[in-house]
Amino acid sequence: MTPITVHPLTQRIGAEISGVDLAQPLSGDTFNAIHAAWMQHQVLLFRDQNLSDPQLETFSARFGALDRKPGYSADVVDTTTSDFVCVISNVKIDNKPIGDLGDGEAVWHTDMSYNPLPPLGAALYALEVPSAGGETGFSNMYLAYEALPSALKTRVQTLQCKHDATRNSAGLLRRGMPDVTDPSHSPGTLHPMVRTHPVTGRPCLYLGRRRHAYIAGLPLAESEKLLDDIWAHASKPEFSWHHSWRKGDLLMWDNRCVMHRRNPFDPAARRVMHRTQIIGDKPFFKPAAPQTAEAHA
Repeated sequence: MTPITVHPLTQRIGAEISGVDLAQPLSGDTFNAIHAAWMQHQVLLFRDQNLSDPQLETFSARFGALDRKPGYSADVVDTTTSDFVCVISNVKIDNKPIGDLGDGEAVWHTDMSYNPLPPLGAALYALEVPSAGGETGFSNMYLAYEALPSALKTRVQTLQCKHDATRNSAGLLRRGMPDVTDPSHSPGTLHPMVRTHPVTGRPCLYLGRRRHAYIAGLPLAESEKLLDDIWAHASKPEFSWHHSWRKGDLLMWDNRCVMHRRNPFDPAARRVMHRTQIIGDKPFFKPAAPQTAEAHA
């Protein structure tokens, strides 16, 4: 085993991993070191990779069974032969996009949280990138939860939020979905607003995306106000880091405790990214056990 190097990118979130070629099989020790760094830093960056789609799938599948790629928006023509590799791109062939999300802003979100079993993580690999713009931001939801005011932290532990399934993070209507206007009636899945990470045991905010979200059991106006307040807090810069892409970069993030977004870029520039996702588990919240007098002794 050639030891990997783990270099934290910020004190908040993210680390760069060097000393590994992801196109090659990983030893058990190397994989365990990468996984431990992932659990500690939530987002990992691997530079200068050269991966085919099958190699991207093989690396991603070390972390768990792969999730089938999500449904594209209406006009996308799928140019891959993979059931698991999703194309994120603004490139068009014969005036038809070859991938989703275009060149505009993609707002803060959690991938596919509208599903009963959202992905536990994702890997995004850069084949073509613009010279400027298109940066991807990541926000640490452990820190966002820990920094909530005490009363709000207690309240959100008891709430569930419906994660809307109709639109993607660029605001595009997904193929076959209705265009709803009332969040309380949109299709989606209920998840706890605070989830316990199944590996680290740490609690974190679990928000999905803002548009058409709805807190179960609340009047719509009250749900909207509370969601606005929580999102304003969770999207503060002190919880986040933005990555400027280079060709050959691979980023993987823990979808259970990280939200991400994308800056817009020049529509005339080309951006082609391939993404895989790993099947996750049902989000749950387990309150911390009360400390006993002996624990303080």
